[in-house]
Amino acid sequence: MARLRALTALLAVAALASGVAGAKQRPPKPVDRAALVDQFPSPLWASSRAVTWERAGNPLSGEAVVGAPPADPPLRSLPRSEAAAAEAASVGDNPLLDDSAPFPRYSDVRPEHVLPGMRAVLAELNSALDKLEAGSGRPTYDGVLHPLERMTDKLERTWGVVTHLRSVRDTGDLRKAVTEVQPEVVAFELRLGQSRPLYEALQAIKDGEGWAKLTRTQQRVVDLQLRDLVLGGVALSPKDRARFNAIQQELAQLVTTFGNNILDSTLEFKKLLTKKDEVEGLGATALTKAAEDARGAGHAGATPAEGPWLFTLDSPSYTAVITYAKSRPLREEFYRAYNSRASYGAVDNGPVLDRLLALRREGAQLLGFPNFAERSFVTKMATLSSARGLLEEMRTAALPPAEKDLEDLRAFAASSQGFEGDLAVWDVSYWAEKLRASRYNLTDEELRPYLAFPNVLEGMFKLAKRLFGVDIVAADGAAPVWHPDVRFFEVRAANATPVAHFYVDPFSRPAEKRSGAWMDSVISRSKLMAPEGKSVRLPVALAICNQMAPVGDGPALMTFREVETLFHEFGHTLQHMLTTVDEGLVAGIRGVSWDAVELASQFMENWCYDRPTLMSFAKHHATGAPLPDEVFERIVAAKNFRSATGLIRQVNLATKDLELYSNYVPGGSETIWDVDRRVAARTLVMQPLADDRALCSFGHIFSGGYSAGYYSYKWSEVLSADAFAAFEEAGLGDESAIKATGGRYRGTVLALGGSVPPARVFEMFRGRGPSTAALLRHSGLAGAAA
Repeated sequence: MARLRALTALLAVAALASGVAGAKQRPPKPVDRAALVDQFPSPLWASSRAVTWERAGNPLSGEAVVGAPPADPPLRSLPRSEAAAAEAASVGDNPLLDDSAPFPRYSDVRPEHVLPGMRAVLAELNSALDKLEAGSGRPTYDGVLHPLERMTDKLERTWGVVTHLRSVRDTGDLRKAVTEVQPEVVAFELRLGQSRPLYEALQAIKDGEGWAKLTRTQQRVVDLQLRDLVLGGVALSPKDRARFNAIQQELAQLVTTFGNNILDSTLEFKKLLTKKDEVEGLGATALTKAAEDARGAGHAGATPAEGPWLFTLDSPSYTAVITYAKSRPLREEFYRAYNSRASYGAVDNGPVLDRLLALRREGAQLLGFPNFAERSFVTKMATLSSARGLLEEMRTAALPPAEKDLEDLRAFAASSQGFEGDLAVWDVSYWAEKLRASRYNLTDEELRPYLAFPNVLEGMFKLAKRLFGVDIVAADGAAPVWHPDVRFFEVRAANATPVAHFYVDPFSRPAEKRSGAWMDSVISRSKLMAPEGKSVRLPVALAICNQMAPVGDGPALMTFREVETLFHEFGHTLQHMLTTVDEGLVAGIRGVSWDAVELASQFMENWCYDRPTLMSFAKHHATGAPLPDEVFERIVAAKNFRSATGLIRQVNLATKDLELYSNYVPGGSETIWDVDRRVAARTLVMQPLADDRALCSFGHIFSGGYSAGYYSYKWSEVLSADAFAAFEEAGLGDESAIKATGGRYRGTVLALGGSVPPARVFEMFRGRGPSTAALLRHSGLAGAAA
């Protein structure tokens, strides 16, 4: 599942260049909720209207209903010590500050570059904002929004690089540098997000005679920036603003701590197995990797056949144990360890997440909302009630068949395999895999030889050409990378003209790289930032996965789920790279609402089950033999195996998220664990352990950008399933129809970025609003919803 980070990596920022012409100082107009959101009639799941404002601003800022502020002077930058100023001045050949390089110098950036580099940037940006706030004359679009875009770009090329390296090449020294400079970055971001002169300049543009002459995209940029300033606290009183800013500083520290604790506790657990009966059931790939890891830990004689074998809580290792290990005690040990990560001792996230919840609630209330969830939904496609309506529809459809899934599993374990007693939570994955193998004669180990990573990449790129008419070619060596395994590619139009670039970092590195999969923006398309002699600057993206690395001299062999994950992240990159919007502040993924941003990614997953697509890359890595047709048929038949169980699990996580950020009151009568159990009772067919602490490692909703937004996966999946249905209706066997439909999809979903509200984008592609029918049909649950 994607861990999309890009929309939380940057914050709404103001001018870098020649000063915004000042406007007459006046308090912002009182703003009600309707003025903050684009409303679009939604046929989905509720009678309420769906909010379609995009998340295009400071994720630390508030999003709430506020009134006019008192006439206090604008915020100024925090004073810096002489030492800090000297450090900022002595930057030398700091790769973070190399504006001449076409791509970030990832390979050159070291922890010692972070403090002087970021302090130099902050000094430059604070000076630019001083000039902006002191400007005079009539504000113009170019005079205000162009500096805003330059500032956004500056942060993306510096702080964005630092935070990326923190995720993929973590070290103690880098952590220390990030921790030290982060409060200074946050302080500047808060100053930007609360700049009244900037608000006045933007409002003057909106109220001015030239407003009608701006393009719709330009008007949207202005509206989004105005909204974000209001939601960022520009209207707060000095006292409330001081408290609000203190909350944001503490939240930034807590989010970092939360992520560090997960990484550290995951790394801490290691299990060396020495007996063959302990690893019975595990496949050759897992044993080869475990022996390789054991040799790396000092057991020089380790072999796949004789051991010893080292297993960890890193995703490929944990998944192998919990799915294939015959030893029930071993599965229990790993399950308990995995679901108690970051819940003990020095890495205990329990107090951290409770504090996060309390601060986010308080910040939302300072800005006029009753809770953080209501604040969050201002910038989303959905409303809180329509999101809950979707989750309830999915719960109702999935719960009965999920109960049947569990009954079938119990019966299979008892009758077919002689299992005694009731299934425990650490038994489910193991027996589910055995049932799948029995029912469909299909296992991951059978498929791996046909899913070599280089072949999958090639097939995925062929699909992009088939659907969207672009060629993707290797460009390794053209840009610096952060690890030797990272690949670099160029995207070309039909006439061979380059249109974008992207990185792929495919393999797990548990000692330095966080778990999961995600996409991020590196550089956004922009006419303003075009290099000399060019009409537009090309976008650059990155896609991160954590699949098992190659073992020995052969290629990396993937599971089918890893293939789906790669296609998912590639879908994100395509939306960023194939945008045609020239206004950088709403190009690509910028400005796309959080609950619509997974549309493009989940859409691509559907093609993994398309025969021409799968057969284009599913060939044996050693012999070149294609995947047998009957195996393909089994893959398709197994697509919806226990789909209700998977769906109800997602409903559980999304419901838990909304409950914690809306109805849960920190310090009240319920604990977070009470909420966890209460939600599980309504949404799960097998209840978690009494001491389950999986919340402590639920990074999505506490440190990963999905706070009060985990429902977005299902919301976007409705959109993506309905979008794929357009290709089904056109005829998957009709190449001319596929090409035409792909062109329409590229011209809307992929091209328009945040320049148009997402509900309108979907309607432009589909000719109507979205429906849940395709998702339920694709999940094999259409009858259950009747």
